[in-house]
Amino acid sequence: MKYLLIMIMCSSLSGTCMPGYEWPKQFDSMYDCLQSGYAQSLMQHEKLGPKEVNENGIYIKFICRKTETI
Repeated sequence: MKYLLIMIMCSSLSGTCMPGYEWPKQFDSMYDCLQSGYAQSLMQHEKLGPKEVNENGIYIKFICRKTETI
């Protein structure tokens, strides 16, 4: 069993979210997936910067979903 990270960027001002982005790497455990989700969310917020985040109410959410491996 592997875990797929899906990241979703949203705006609290417009009340909308962009389509989810499936991370290209799958993870061996829920723990590893969550660690990456938190780290990547923080890095994305830092890339956007405070002006963009504050003006547009941007936040990032993510999901770690179990996936069957072949």
